[in-house]
Order: sequence, then C-alpha cells, then structure tokens
Amino acid sequence: MDDVTKPVVDWLRERNPTVEEIPEDLDLIENRLIDSLGFMEFILLLEDLIGRELQLDQIDVNQFRTLRSLTDHFLKG
Repeated sequence: MDDVTKPVVDWLRERNPTVEEIPEDLDLIENRLIDSLGFMEFILLLEDLIGRELQLDQIDVNQFRTLRSLTDHFLKG
C-alpha cells in the first residue's frame, strides 16, 4: 500500500474489520467492501482526497472496482 491509497484502505478496513489485506486488484464491489449504502460516502471520501467534485453522470462504476482502478482514475498525481 502506498501513501495515495492509504486513506482509501483505512476507510475500507474501518467498515470491514474482518478484512486484513486488500490486494490492489480485488473487486471491492463484488466482494462487498463497498456496498450501495456506503457508495456515496465513499464518493465523498474520494472527492476530499482529490480536492474536487466528481461528476457522477460522467464516470463508470468500473472505475471504483479495485484499488488499482481508483489510483489510475482518481488518485494519480
């Protein structure tokens, strides 16, 4: 885990305390680390991390599926 993904991993672990390791290619939605109720809270976390509002009508849910995808689409400097 790098510094860029640490806040995301911390958020996921806080909500899923039984999960110890989150590989960068693990499907976060399919494995229920992000559920429909927490998705908007997760979006707010990402917006805080990147410093801008996300246009939800212009993004694909697949961009949120893995830590790798989140890094590639949102967290890369």
